[in-house]
Amino acid sequence: MRTALRFLALVVGLAAAAATWATPIRADMLGNAFLSALTNAGVPYTQPASTTAAGQSVCPLLFQPGESFDSVVSEMVASKGMSHTAAGVFTILAIGTYCPALFAPLWIDRL
Repeated sequence: MRTALRFLALVVGLAAAAATWATPIRADMLGNAFLSALTNAGVPYTQPASTTAAGQSVCPLLFQPGESFDSVVSEMVASKGMSHTAAGVFTILAIGTYCPALFAPLWIDRL
């Protein structure tokens, strides 16, 4: 019985450690994918960490009441000093990277 409990504790501990390690690795992969997409689209950035954080902030902004794609783009223009075109591309890439399920509801207004 004690051996089984020790084994169970070991398995739970290893699972918790794996989950803890997997989250930063996934975040780094998404961040790298986002930065690569920005580079490929010709959107310049100088600070990878703050650029990734700004990209991650797009999805929570879209979930706020009254927010829309256009309002988030305008916020990126105002807060990040981007051109309107660059902010639009930035926002599209952030949605595609961090919350792709939001594309369908956003395009309803565009069709």
